[in-house]
Amino acid sequence: MKYYSTNRKSPEATLEKAVVKGLAEDKGLYMPERIKPLSKNFYNNIEKLTFQEIAYNVADSFFGEDVDAESLKRIVYDTLQFDCPVVKVTENIYTLELFHGPTLAFKDVGARFMARLLQYFLNKGGEYAASSNSTKNRNVNVLVATSGDTGSAVANGFLGVDGIHVYVLYPKGKVSPIQECQFTTLGRNITAIEVDGVFDDCQALVKNAFMDEELNAHMKLTSANSINVARFLPQAFYYFNAYARMKELGLEENLVMCVPSGNFGNICSALFGKRMGLPVKRFVAANNANDVFFKYLQNGVYEPMASVQTIANAMDVGDPSNFARIYDLYNGSHAEISKDISGATYSDAEIAETMKACYQQTGYVLDPHGACGFQALTDTLQDGEIGVFCETAHPAKFKDTVDSILNTDINIPERLQAFMKGEKRSIPMSKNFADFKAFLMNE
Repeated sequence: MKYYSTNRKSPEATLEKAVVKGLAEDKGLYMPERIKPLSKNFYNNIEKLTFQEIAYNVADSFFGEDVDAESLKRIVYDTLQFDCPVVKVTENIYTLELFHGPTLAFKDVGARFMARLLQYFLNKGGEYAASSNSTKNRNVNVLVATSGDTGSAVANGFLGVDGIHVYVLYPKGKVSPIQECQFTTLGRNITAIEVDGVFDDCQALVKNAFMDEELNAHMKLTSANSINVARFLPQAFYYFNAYARMKELGLEENLVMCVPSGNFGNICSALFGKRMGLPVKRFVAANNANDVFFKYLQNGVYEPMASVQTIANAMDVGDPSNFARIYDLYNGSHAEISKDISGATYSDAEIAETMKACYQQTGYVLDPHGACGFQALTDTLQDGEIGVFCETAHPAKFKDTVDSILNTDINIPERLQAFMKGEKRSIPMSKNFADFKAFLMNE
């Protein structure tokens, strides 16, 4: 399958090129030339399938033309060595728990899948992925900007993978201490870069790096942010699994799915699922104070903003990259986008109140991002609808925030405790691209 740029000014690319390059030459995001629907028989029997079986069918629709069946199945099954269960919270609201992977966040799926797909192309020795492990600047160098969970998921997904070096850029003082530990203590082929700025500054450094001819001549670069097709497309697996599990319960009719949204890769993959025939009635994008998409839904005008720091820090994105994909998917039609997606936005105070109310009434501990999703469904579900929201990270990743709001002392899972025992190693960096370029040119 070929992939085109959302800016329509670059040549079409193969899957290998789209994965390895990350961003098109014209600064656009790669999109598959077509979206293949899944069969009626698949949906009729989906509740009988395991998460891995469902994911393989979805992955085959995306990547089956470019990756042989045996390899693709191995990539999918190796990626999904954990479950993403649906859990009841209230009578008509359920949560899709996406925190059962190695770093306890939803991005484990996309990061692990991308790492294995990229390694597949490296081993295959294709035109774009060809690498020499003996020469560092001929390795594939992964640049990833993170507001929290992406960095840990990507770093751990790629840890120890031959021929790949990962540079994690994160905003100084704006990720939780536990999140920071998950990518600054690893060493080996992982380098953490602490940027004196906000997430959008980190993302800008990554995008500028891709566009710099001298830097790209020096080293082979790709991105593991959701701008990469191998990162965001596998996130569609969640929604097919959620539908299957709700169908198991006999609750698949009038199903509404709510996605806490930052860079919009997650909900973008959900919309791809809908194009593939996934029988979801509608989607809700839940924002924190970084509500550029919510405002777009109201007035049809997309106006990027400087990101605002909130307690739901993984959603602190003022110019979400994947809006370009959503806009392209719907041919720029605000009316059509609004038919499939509604929005909601919540302040820190409202998020905290939701966390307290949910805990007091149900005993369920929400993380700040999941709280946005839960409240959005509480506010927008119509009669007869059943809602599923994504709980995108384990609450313990935000322990200080959660404990202070709920007056609790939540347990830290052993996997998180292990990260906290390591020594932080990071490189301080300004938000000036010239400084970042100089650093990479000396690598």
